[in-house]
Amino acid sequence: MNNSRPYRFHLTIKIYNFAFENIYIFMKNNNLKLNKSEIARQLNVDRRTVDKYLNGFNKSKHRSKPSKLDSYKEIIQELLNSTTQAFSYRSCLYRYLQDNHRLKVPAPTFYHYLKSVPEFDMYFKKGKISNNSSNPVIRYETGCGEQAQLDWKESIPFVLADTGEIITIHVLVLILGYSRFRVYKPALKMTQDVLLHLLTECFETLGGVPSVILSDNMKTVMDEARTTYKKGKINIKFDAFKKDFGFELLPCRASTTETKGKVESQMKYLEEIRAYSGKLNLIELYELIERINSRVNNSICQGNGKIPLIEFSKEKNSLLPLPHESVRNQYRIKTIRSKVNTAGMITVRSNQYSVPREYIGKMVSYQLYDSNIYVYFNTKLIAVHTLSNRKLNYSVDHYVDTIACTYIGKSSDEVLQMAKHNLDIIGGMYE
Repeated sequence: MNNSRPYRFHLTIKIYNFAFENIYIFMKNNNLKLNKSEIARQLNVDRRTVDKYLNGFNKSKHRSKPSKLDSYKEIIQELLNSTTQAFSYRSCLYRYLQDNHRLKVPAPTFYHYLKSVPEFDMYFKKGKISNNSSNPVIRYETGCGEQAQLDWKESIPFVLADTGEIITIHVLVLILGYSRFRVYKPALKMTQDVLLHLLTECFETLGGVPSVILSDNMKTVMDEARTTYKKGKINIKFDAFKKDFGFELLPCRASTTETKGKVESQMKYLEEIRAYSGKLNLIELYELIERINSRVNNSICQGNGKIPLIEFSKEKNSLLPLPHESVRNQYRIKTIRSKVNTAGMITVRSNQYSVPREYIGKMVSYQLYDSNIYVYFNTKLIAVHTLSNRKLNYSVDHYVDTIACTYIGKSSDEVLQMAKHNLDIIGGMYE
């Protein structure tokens, strides 16, 4: 049948090609004539095809065709060559392109493409985070409400888009052992007051308290580290905190991070933060961390093949009840209420700080910690300022928005320049 001709021919050539070549060379060297027409007739193909194969032609196994991802090549190059953004894992780059550049290919296809381009492949090989520990990892599973693991994702450098300031962000991570449900809480410092405040918020998010918390020997928790030979010593304030909330603390032995493998495995998700360095202001950074938190809770966990949010619905009723609000308030950083004035400012320690224009006339609340002012409307973070001695403290974004409403018809560049000029004058007058 005609449909079998190409297959028959290529299979025949594949099997006998070496022999044909040698026969052809022998006959040519001895002035003997090879009957190419007869070979073509026997194989039912064109004579020129026979000639082509006898002269060394080998059909390529793979057709080279352009990739759908070639259109993203320049974007990827720009991102990987950035001096501020960083992508620790291929998955971080994949999610960034999905969220910001409408990438719509399956993850395996994208990862294969990165490996096929030498410069992209080399980028991730150089930055690969490896675990050189030779210690075997023993898998432990716990029942509903039995255990949570606690740790910090520490010292992530980040360039703020609005000011260009380089900050260091830390993220407190609490993960329930049974459901793998996580709570992420960002902070600019890792003091004990911040830890207790954020842990209180974590328990309130969960709606209860796990029976045991597994932690490393962080100084805000332990006065003396637990080792193979010593139990360790919990500091007085954290000991009071755990008693008030009703949980037991189980510190890991020093240098055994694999013991709390569930929380350690979460740290790679937070590497996505580095991808947005120089692209977000502080509030937007906090919102990003919330989105990452929500996404991992709604995605299949690699550890158990289940979705944390669904499993948490089974686990939450097994948690210990929260202590009374009056107890929780002892560990909460003090919250102060304030009304936003007509200029879009609140007063803190006799100085004024801006909030977004839409909150003029509304009651907001603020907290003072990390040498910063955190302003909330209900539970939403709406502004962050560094404590200052200046009388007036404007966020550029807030002031630009106000100027834009005053000078309708001006271009965004004109408004920005006017805002910066006015802020320079205000800063000089009220320093």
